[in-house]
Amino acid sequence: MENIIYEKIELVGVLQVNRPKALNALNVQTIIDFEKALDKIEQDRELRCLVITGSGDKAFVAGADIVEMSKMTSIQAKEFSQKGQGIFRRLEILRIPVIAAVNGYALGGGCELACACDFIYASEKAKFGQPEVALGLMPGFGGTQRLARFVGLANARELIYTGRQINAQEALRIGLVNKVCEPEKLMNEVLECAKIISKQAPLAVAASKEAINDGFDVAIDKGLGFEVDLFSDLFESEDVKIGTKAFIEKTPAKFIGE
Repeated sequence: MENIIYEKIELVGVLQVNRPKALNALNVQTIIDFEKALDKIEQDRELRCLVITGSGDKAFVAGADIVEMSKMTSIQAKEFSQKGQGIFRRLEILRIPVIAAVNGYALGGGCELACACDFIYASEKAKFGQPEVALGLMPGFGGTQRLARFVGLANARELIYTGRQINAQEALRIGLVNKVCEPEKLMNEVLECAKIISKQAPLAVAASKEAINDGFDVAIDKGLGFEVDLFSDLFESEDVKIGTKAFIEKTPAKFIGE
């Protein structure tokens, strides 16, 4: 992969967008590489959590590659948008939690990528925004749909219509990020959270993610139905026996994901 670096740290995967000279902008090749990385991640049943970040200390992902986009036809732009949306959707419904470690600019496609993750930790130097309207464009990788789910309709509308950038503290205030960290401590904080997640029962975490995703935009009674079905299915797993036995015996639980 030219523009993606992927490694495993114990049970945690770390995916790094690696185009630092272009502020990690998403071009067609990066999207292709991202897809290859996801193929590998989806097949790895040992993984318990995934972290996504950007190379260098300036940008998470500063958007899509404007030079490349400026030469696209309408048909090519549609294919590019559909490809990006498809990959971000795969990320969103991945069976394991995904944490965005935003170490700098998260603009346009970068903000959309962060919003496709389960939650976001940000460096104090992070900047967020959807500046597409200043280019005569609009978000095309899911920003019009996901941003409001993080920050509410009014905040999402303001950010998208004005194209303005916000800093990490404002992103924290409006609910876009969960935590703001000192730049040099960001990855340690994110990996610590990922390791905590990796110690929990993986089937239970996956079921929780599925229930949250599927129930978020439906009527409460339907969402509660999703929850009761997933909850009861877990009682067929070995992990429930392991977890409840460990609790009763006051010993650490060692989950097997079965």
